[in-house]
Amino acid sequence: MRTHVKVLCYVKRLFALLLLFFLTQIVAVTSLEATETTEGDVTPIQQAVWVLEVKGAIGPASADYIIRGVEDAAVANASLVVLLLDTPGGLDMAMRDIVQAILASKVPVATFVYPKGARAASAGTFILYASHIAVMAPATSLGAATPVQIGAPQVPKQTEKEEQNKATDKEGNKQQPADAQTTMQRKQINDAVAYIKGLAKERNRNSEWAEQAVRNAASLTAKEALKKNVIDLIANDVADLIKQLHLKKVAVNESKVLLEVAGKPLHYVKPDWRNRFLQVITDPNIAYILMLIGLYGLILEFYNPGIGVAGITGAICLLLAAYAFQMLPFNWTGFGLIILGALLMLAEAFSPSFGILGIGGVIAFVLGSIMLVDSPEVPYQVGLPVIAAFTLVSILLFMVTLRLLIMSRRQPVVSGITTIVGRSGIVINNFNDQGMVKVDGELWKAVTDTPLKQGEKITVKAVNGLILTVERGDN
Repeated sequence: MRTHVKVLCYVKRLFALLLLFFLTQIVAVTSLEATETTEGDVTPIQQAVWVLEVKGAIGPASADYIIRGVEDAAVANASLVVLLLDTPGGLDMAMRDIVQAILASKVPVATFVYPKGARAASAGTFILYASHIAVMAPATSLGAATPVQIGAPQVPKQTEKEEQNKATDKEGNKQQPADAQTTMQRKQINDAVAYIKGLAKERNRNSEWAEQAVRNAASLTAKEALKKNVIDLIANDVADLIKQLHLKKVAVNESKVLLEVAGKPLHYVKPDWRNRFLQVITDPNIAYILMLIGLYGLILEFYNPGIGVAGITGAICLLLAAYAFQMLPFNWTGFGLIILGALLMLAEAFSPSFGILGIGGVIAFVLGSIMLVDSPEVPYQVGLPVIAAFTLVSILLFMVTLRLLIMSRRQPVVSGITTIVGRSGIVINNFNDQGMVKVDGELWKAVTDTPLKQGEKITVKAVNGLILTVERGDN
């Protein structure tokens, strides 16, 4: 029993140390990045040009950064907000929040696909269309804005005749047959088409191409986009952009604003510690790990109550994971499968051997982990190596550690006063019902139903406080 308890105590201590290290690393990375990005910032000045930079997938952290930046620019009476954009796409919810913030902005927003080689794909195309000024650097691209859904059914393979009979649009692009799409796909695509066409109408941009970007994942280079009235101009860098925009009129909230931006100071807005922390915990892999650590901590605390380290840290991790998942496309079915898998593996710990409960638990756990974050964007999916690692950790926790605990509880007690039951001893003096006996070198008061003589061997049958119930043993 002592060995098993020691093993479990070591596991709990290791769990607490690993969790402390994990949380410390999150705080350290957040603080370090925040410190590094604040260097060289320019103090906000009236009528300054605010520059925000978004590189990577559009998600909760980038949405928070852009929205707060646009709002703060309005408070600081900035003359222009330049959004440097390089993104492969991102979450629809985050993209719509950004679009709404740009549409409601009191300060003109110029989205600049920059630097050379950058792109504004998928969600980036919507953001570009929503901006007051759409700009691209040479050798950049935009488009491929078709909404996709994880696990969506594949399009049926078309026959040669069906391929020849596909309808074409005005520009000769082939259209996909309506029956090759599921109802959900059509609803998503039609909704996205209506959304981007509304943005195109608001900004007087090419709505026909915008529809093709959604329906057929069409893409354009910078020169093609300028020619088709998708963007307003091409610029080499921020200085060139400001030079071209000087003294131009821009429609902002149904009024015309004259841009007087030449010679104005640039205020580079970097993500603060809050945004960095949000960026870290809303990473699906981090949120997934926090959720599992929280579950494991609570399970360990319930099965072996102690000073509460595992339980407290587990609760903290679960709350952080819940905060992160509310900003991500969280799938309740995936979460349910993870819980089911954990319960099945927990039930397997009570079984004498590894069987169907354990196998079913592992399968449910893996499937739930894959489905947990329902996003087609790779940056917002839980990585397979992380899933594999924590599946192994779960097997070790539920089927090894907890089994040791259960086995220790089922073993007979090997310490304490009750362990004297069944031991042999010697009668110290003659007595009929009550007297003294020696057991394991110690003197005890004893009671018996049969008279005993000095020197006879006895066997302990029960313990009542400090009095033994004995009977004559084999002499």
